[in-house]
Amino acid sequence: MTGTEAPVSASAAYTSAEFPPTAYGRALLTNRVLIRIAGPGTDKFLQGQLSQSLDDVKTGKSPRAAGATPKGRAYCLTRLVRDGEDILMDLPSELAESIMTHLRKYLMLFRGTSMELQTEAQIIGLLGNETTSILAGENVNTLTSSGDTLELDSGFLIRTESTAEGLPRFELWQTSANDLALESIPQKTLADWQASEIAAGVPMLSTATSESYVPQMLNWQHLGGMHFKKGCYTGQEVIARMHFLGQLKKSLFRFRAATTNCIPAPGTSVMAGERSVGEVINAVGFNDGSCELLAVIRHDAANDELTANGLPETLLEQQPLPYTVSEREDTEPKDT
Repeated sequence: MTGTEAPVSASAAYTSAEFPPTAYGRALLTNRVLIRIAGPGTDKFLQGQLSQSLDDVKTGKSPRAAGATPKGRAYCLTRLVRDGEDILMDLPSELAESIMTHLRKYLMLFRGTSMELQTEAQIIGLLGNETTSILAGENVNTLTSSGDTLELDSGFLIRTESTAEGLPRFELWQTSANDLALESIPQKTLADWQASEIAAGVPMLSTATSESYVPQMLNWQHLGGMHFKKGCYTGQEVIARMHFLGQLKKSLFRFRAATTNCIPAPGTSVMAGERSVGEVINAVGFNDGSCELLAVIRHDAANDELTANGLPETLLEQQPLPYTVSEREDTEPKDT
């Protein structure tokens, strides 16, 4: 990542999201794919590669996880879903091939264990509680926390993080071809879902940002994606040192630009005057001409006047996240 990429025009990125953000609807998440890990070595293989304890991936609970390089830099941000003895993972479409190639170097040590792209599977994002009652009826009341999961005939219904404004969100990981009665739910765009991801403080890596950040810089520990008591895994030493010694100097922030004709591309530098103090991770434009983004920013610059590189007249206004980033207040790290 160079941090100097120029912003892209709104027409070149996602279709604009609705403003005010939609509070009810469904979106097909074509920017993500599902893979299945199966075989006798599944848990042991993933335990040695991901930041999550596989003991916590069980029926009804589907936590997030990160994969990191030996230097502790995240190349994979995912969620883990238990499907019988198998594990399902979601990956960004643009990184799926490279992530799978990387993981297969370690998978070779586990005879009889496979990792396959699920070409017939798809992920549907659901906005609002009403969308899920159509699929699960009263059972949806059991989905109270992020990661809570219901197994359906068509796949898995997963509660994901609500937005900072309180909008409930869910994902349907559809693994079978069963017909779903979703016609009554308004169809929304990928941009609408991306807007909800940003409002929920959930980052997605891209080719521009992969292997650029320790997972804590992406607030992954506050999204339930880090287990600091599990055994060794690739990158664990660097990640644990940052956690227990309190060395986190930057983290993920949410911003809004009230008026802009361009959407900053992932990797675009965030500037405080002439000084680069961070980089854009994800951004989305709205149909009123505004833009929201997630960016990794130095804590000591977060309250400065910030702009995206190439857009010097467009101030970035800090927006709330639905969770507290304790490291910004220099509080003791949670030992979890």
